[in-house]
Parts: sequence; structure tokens; C-alpha cells
Amino acid sequence: MGTSTIAGVVRATCTCTLTLKASVLPPPTRQQGLDIAQGFLERAQFPNCIGALDGKHIRVKKPPNSGSQYYNYKQFFSVVLLALADTNYGFIIVDIGSYGSTADASIFRASRMGRWLQSNQLDVPQPAILPGSTGPPAPYVVVGDEGSALLNNLMRPFPRRGLDAKRRMFNYRLSRARRFVECAFGIFSHKWWVFLSPIQLAPQNVNVVIKACVVLHNYIRTYESTPDEDAQVYTPPSARDTLPLGGTGSDGLRVRELFSDYFMSPSGSFPLQQ
Repeated sequence: MGTSTIAGVVRATCTCTLTLKASVLPPPTRQQGLDIAQGFLERAQFPNCIGALDGKHIRVKKPPNSGSQYYNYKQFFSVVLLALADTNYGFIIVDIGSYGSTADASIFRASRMGRWLQSNQLDVPQPAILPGSTGPPAPYVVVGDEGSALLNNLMRPFPRRGLDAKRRMFNYRLSRARRFVECAFGIFSHKWWVFLSPIQLAPQNVNVVIKACVVLHNYIRTYESTPDEDAQVYTPPSARDTLPLGGTGSDGLRVRELFSDYFMSPSGSFPLQQ
């Protein structure tokens, strides 16, 4: 069978797979946000959390006449998969196909997900008082890593130097929530072995393959998996596989302090954190 024929079969199969998208990767809704937040509360003890955010470079063969567009800071050619994950290691929102050489903060700002977060366009639940607390209502938030923007709906950890007990505890609780997106990428990469080496396809076909695998990943997480069966097998990607997303904001500082105070309170603490 010729190369062009095989490429056509792969493209057609992936395109057919995308018909499942409506059922396993629907646009996020307010009720879905409440369900996801309940999962983060029960499994990570992080209330009012509607997803864990991270990005992954997908290795590709250098496209012809592309110069350094796809060459990333880790010194290989790639496109970027930016994803928001839930506690079942499924993807809630994804953005696929940015050049590997594009500045990571630019990828986030230009993505659909980034625009929604920065303009408060996601259909998220209204702010709610944290469980057992008498404090002010807290917004529902996404958790990111050290390089994420700090917004009123996107939390990142405190810088690691000079941490007091309260800030260390916030970082610990946030890392418990963030591990779900790291594990999701680990499961995703090991389930679909095409991602273990550079993908030998044209860029437009690479994006179709990634989209199809995201849909199949969510299908398996929805219908065929229990929450922890894969997480115990696959290790999360290293720090070198994550994307710094940049930025800060005064509203984000206020919300982060609200969560930090809560985690140190009798209502917000739990035995394991001690």
C-alpha cells in the first residue's frame, strides 16, 4: 500500500473519530463546572476548582520549508497541546496546533481557553463560600503551575523562596490539584504510542491526529475507566514538559490570599497536610 494511501486512511479514520466530540468533549457548562469542582474537593481537597491547566509539546518531524517555526526551547520540533483536565484525567477544553517556537505566554493569550479565562467568558458557577467557612464568597478557579498567569479565576503557586507556613500550605494544596492534568498527559502519551516519538505527518494531519486521540482519550475516561486505574501506572511528565504561561494580577493576589487563609483555618485544613 502506498504512502499517500496510508496517509489518506489515517486522515479519514481520525476525521470519523471526531464525530464523537459532541458527546465526550462538549462545551463546558455551569453544571459541569459544579460536578468538576466536587471532584476536586473530594479527591484533592481543593474547593471551588473547575480544572487543572497545563501544556505539552507534541514532537513532530520538521515540516518542509518551515524554518524554525516548530523548533521549541527544548531543542526539538513540536506543536503545542494546551489542556484543562478534570479529576477523572479527562480533558475539558483543549487548544491544539500552536508552533513550538511560539512564546508560551503568547500561546495561552491567543488560545480560546486563554481568552475565555482572561475575559471571564467561561460559563462557570457563581462565587460560593468555601466549605465550612464564614468568609466572603470565593470565585471558581483553574489551577496552574509556577509560570501560569495569576488571575481572579486562575491560581498559581507562590514563588518558592522565603515561604512561610501559610504559603507553603497553599502550594502543597495547589500541587495536589494540579497533579491531575500531569497524570492526564502521562496517560494520554502512553495510551497512544504515536506520541512517544516524532509524528511523521504534515502539520495539518498532525493536528487531526492529536484531536482524534484527545476524543478517544475522553471516550475511554468516560465509558471504560475508573478514576485511578491508570494514574497508578503512568508517571506524570517532568517539569521540562510543562509550559510557563506568564502574567499576574491584583485580583488574583487577593483570591490567592483568600484560599491561603482558608487552607490554614480549622474548616479548610485536613489531617494529611500536617
